[in-house]
Amino acid sequence: MSEIENFLSPQEEQAIIAAIQEAEKNTSGEIRIHLEKTAKIDVFDRALEVFHMLKMTNTKHQNGVLIYVAVADRNFVIFGDKGINEVVGPDFWDSTRNAIQSAFKEGRFKDGLVAGVLQAGMALKQHFPWEQQDTNELPNSISKG
Repeated sequence: MSEIENFLSPQEEQAIIAAIQEAEKNTSGEIRIHLEKTAKIDVFDRALEVFHMLKMTNTKHQNGVLIYVAVADRNFVIFGDKGINEVVGPDFWDSTRNAIQSAFKEGRFKDGLVAGVLQAGMALKQHFPWEQQDTNELPNSISKG
């Protein structure tokens, strides 16, 4: 089995998907998780490529958030689209990063991703609250590369 397949169990993946669904109930924002073995280029640049590959720029309010994890590199990036980054400060994602990072350091990858997703959802809710006409614009599944 590959490092990506061993990173999370099927039950852990389901818990993360449930966290994405829970977080998105309160916001028009969209949250995705993408796992890869290694970034092969600068991790931020790779997260940007994946963001576009997953068509995360196609949200109505440009408020998609990607949590990109390069498993073997032991690195991750939280990447927000233009709409969210235009209304928040430069330290906006620090609490989300810290929640993920502290759990990852202890080897609790599922817990870190769940905490990060829920934290991102709360942050998105402040600027992009759920409205009656909102639809789920992107899949809630975990993508892998």
